[in-house]
Amino acid sequence: MYTVIKEGYGEYEVKKSKFISYVVPYENFEGKLEHLKTEHPKARHIVWAYRHLQEDQQIDENCTDDGEPKNTSGKPTLNILYHNDIINTAVFTVRYFGGILLGTGGLVKAYTESANRALNDATVIDTAKLYKKPVKIGYDKINHLEYLAGIYYLKIVNREFLGTYVIFTLQGQKEVIDRLEMEVGK
Repeated sequence: MYTVIKEGYGEYEVKKSKFISYVVPYENFEGKLEHLKTEHPKARHIVWAYRHLQEDQQIDENCTDDGEPKNTSGKPTLNILYHNDIINTAVFTVRYFGGILLGTGGLVKAYTESANRALNDATVIDTAKLYKKPVKIGYDKINHLEYLAGIYYLKIVNREFLGTYVIFTLQGQKEVIDRLEMEVGK
């Protein structure tokens, strides 16, 4: 299985309709949806799909057509994640209607193409290569560590405040976590 560690973006235009797709880590799902509604108030549809691995190791999948004909947008978007064996990831596609009907086949093709472009732009990693490591730092280094974790696309899994230091548990590629640890220690 694979997961997205850096967001991706893709666009596709057909018959004056514009499809704008975003691929994001699942934990950003709610925030990204609200942001897109605010950023694209004149969009006709905001279609989404996600696959999320739950604590019981079952995969939760969901999607919406957001007013498009049934199974022409949400399901094809979900299929992009499914066929690429991607979990803990969400895909959003914003559609601006161009005035020309695309038909069911045209909608499936457009949503699939836009989502594929965004996925190709994202950074995807094999979940088996994800590594967790605790990093111990002083309070004066917290902002620097959080900044670097964002730049390096590392997930902060936990923060433990202990007396004069903090232990951050980071998740990502081992080499990247090691590099961050060296930089924060400077």
